[in-house]
Amino acid sequence: MNADLIDEFAVLWFQAPLVVSTRLQDFALSGVFGGSNEMGRMVTEKLAAAMESVSAVNVALVTEGIAAAAAFATGTSAGLAGASDRVAVAALKPYGQRVRANVLRLSK
Repeated sequence: MNADLIDEFAVLWFQAPLVVSTRLQDFALSGVFGGSNEMGRMVTEKLAAAMESVSAVNVALVTEGIAAAAAFATGTSAGLAGASDRVAVAALKPYGQRVRANVLRLSK
């Protein structure tokens, strides 16, 4: 497992619960003191991250496919190791970026 994949998993494992708990506190306070735009922001971010993730996976799969075809054509296996990790990083990166940004924004 490469370092980028470990980093993305770590962000989601450790920082996502912080974002969830902070948002839950905001929801609880908004119920008492008035409306909050955090719910709408949360849904919008999830949809945008999902679309970015699908696009990034498609690009990564095409890139890895081209590398595999080139390796097959030349009779080598150079660059094929770690292909699944690179695709997984591409899938997780949009979510990790939003979690990092939310931790910064919500911890103020």
